[in-house]
Amino acid sequence: SFGLENRPESEIALGVLLNYMLATQIDDMPPLKNPVFYDRQDFLQIDETTMSNLEILKTIKGDTKSGALLSVIDMTLSAMGGRLLKQWINYPLIDAAKINKRLDRVELLVKDAGLKKALRSNLKEIADIERIITRISTNSAKPRDLGAIRDAVVFIKEIKELLSKLNSTGFAELEGKLDSLDDVYEIIKESIVNEPPNSLRTPPVIKEGFNKELDDLRDLTRNSKKWIAELEAKEKEATGINFLKIGYNKVFGYYIEVTKANIHLVPESYIRKQTLVNAERFITPDLKEQEEKIVGAEEKIFELERRLFEEIRIKVQQQSARIRNSSDVIAEIDVLCSLAEAAERNIYVKPEIGNGGAIRLEESRHPVIESVVTDERFVPNDIYIDNSENQLLLITGPNMAGKSTLIRQAALCVLLAQIGSFVPAKSASIGVVDKIFTRVGASDNLSKGQSTFMVEMVETAYILRNATEKSLVILDEIGRGTSTFDGMSIAWSVAEFLHDLGCKTLFATHYHELAELSKDKDRIKNFNVCVRESGDKIVFLRKLVEGAASHSYGIEVARLAGIPGEVISSAKKVLYNLKKTQSDIKSSISEDQLTLFNKEQDKTEDELAAEIAAIDTDNMTPMQALTKIAELKEKLGE
Repeated sequence: SFGLENRPESEIALGVLLNYMLATQIDDMPPLKNPVFYDRQDFLQIDETTMSNLEILKTIKGDTKSGALLSVIDMTLSAMGGRLLKQWINYPLIDAAKINKRLDRVELLVKDAGLKKALRSNLKEIADIERIITRISTNSAKPRDLGAIRDAVVFIKEIKELLSKLNSTGFAELEGKLDSLDDVYEIIKESIVNEPPNSLRTPPVIKEGFNKELDDLRDLTRNSKKWIAELEAKEKEATGINFLKIGYNKVFGYYIEVTKANIHLVPESYIRKQTLVNAERFITPDLKEQEEKIVGAEEKIFELERRLFEEIRIKVQQQSARIRNSSDVIAEIDVLCSLAEAAERNIYVKPEIGNGGAIRLEESRHPVIESVVTDERFVPNDIYIDNSENQLLLITGPNMAGKSTLIRQAALCVLLAQIGSFVPAKSASIGVVDKIFTRVGASDNLSKGQSTFMVEMVETAYILRNATEKSLVILDEIGRGTSTFDGMSIAWSVAEFLHDLGCKTLFATHYHELAELSKDKDRIKNFNVCVRESGDKIVFLRKLVEGAASHSYGIEVARLAGIPGEVISSAKKVLYNLKKTQSDIKSSISEDQLTLFNKEQDKTEDELAAEIAAIDTDNMTPMQALTKIAELKEKLGE
């Protein structure tokens, strides 16, 4: 059953996979480990959009590892470790005990630099055992693969010896799982040459002394080649042709080659075989007889080596489960060493992990930005968020001040902690979260007929439907893809909804009016990323402080971006006139308008709701959808 009871979809998927393997592997079905059911509820859930927005495995623009979180913490030295680290990142833990178990192991390696160095020096020598054992199990292994297994076992034994000396229950468990594979080592060591070739067609593969029949055939070929050399010397002396030589190719076999300048010296017993531009090639009955002996022996050697190699491969394959288990342990040790190395190099701290709701980061930093920006010091920030008093942090401040970096670094610190990594901070205490959501950036999806604003709303809707009180939500500039009042109304209502839902939220916005929310919603707290004004200039301090920002400094940021002076001057005049004529937003927009989720609907709203519910969205084109939206807006205006 493999734990798949009441999971018909999983049983079907497993059946399809097994049928495919039976169809493609025929008689060479490899030994399989029992399937493991991954329930997303057992792990921190991160949707594809969030993985992309936070640039966890690869960057958004370059689609490369460089510049992503993975590039900062991936210091693995084995292919298995590299793959496992990605798996840990894709499936962070939510069990505090399991997280702390990983953290304790990483901590030991951070404190014992000598052990970490010794382990890593062995890890870097270990080949990709996981892939090799798959090739061995599917009868596609090369001689060099068996040599790699043999060599890997040497380093596995070294690692096991290092772990056995530790007074650590965490590493004692790993050491116990790590098989020394002595028998596998002996099987390969006594049979396969020290430096095996990549192909059976490139002998030798099997060691001297392993098989008597093979040794006898090799002696025959060696003696025959000696006979060929002696024949060449003998023919030179008998004919007086100093430039005579005996060669071999796959088409004509062995031949005697004589330059055309010496053709008159060739004896009548030579049989002409091939004419070249500057030479002639001949054979003799004795040479042909010896060729048959040599070629026959070489074919027999190939067939015998192939048969012996297959026998050895099967013996190793029979131990594939043990080898695979040791490969899994090596991968885990490699990842733990990688996280310890990253923690040491980047000055990370061990977080305290618990099941409480609070997240406290003291002097936290963005792990990627601090590693790539070298021309200025990264400004660390304290972040405290919980489910009781500081549940939704509403963060205002000008563009370029660091709001986006701040909220992203909080999410990355939580993610790092829940994979078992140290975090970039002076100290950290993290209550386990079940999901991380982000709504950041601006992009359209033309293939789905979605504008930038539609993409923003679809992503926001997904968050509102799926977040729980244990989730962490990161929102950056909600509502900027539409008109000011529409955008502000949506942002206001989204903030209210998340506050009432109870999930921890970092909400960066340029709508300063949203600061009013804290008056009615006691778990919303206002913060801003402060700047210092100096005449007409501003200096970004990158520091998070309590309170709402006074204004957005948009024109000042535009000037810093290089907008021409005449445009800046004109913008200041326009801004002055707008402020002069602007009515009080609070009086022009009622509370009902600002709340999208108002439960009290009038008759018109009921009619509109019914009409919307009747729309067949699955069969509408993007143009039909836009037309329908225009009709609904017109009715709403009436």
